[in-house]
Amino acid sequence: MTKAKEPPPADFDENPEWTAETFAEARPFREVFPDLYASWERTRGRPPIEHPKKHISFRLPPDLVDSIRASGAGYNGRVEQVLREALATGKL
Repeated sequence: MTKAKEPPPADFDENPEWTAETFAEARPFREVFPDLYASWERTRGRPPIEHPKKHISFRLPPDLVDSIRASGAGYNGRVEQVLREALATGKL
């Protein structure tokens, strides 16, 4: 059998309402825990890469887009390879 927990004190409020004074005393997390905040900043998101890909946009006919997408997952990489080959052989 587990030991019964003692009830909290009568003046205990798990989620007290914030007052103007409470807001005035509040400080940002990065100021209260600078080391922890810095470690989170280093580990968030993808690591930076030396030569990131660039996003471009241009219009293609719908039948061409449908055919490329229908070729299955990884079609972006396959389109990139076709473009690289066309550049290398002087076809583009």
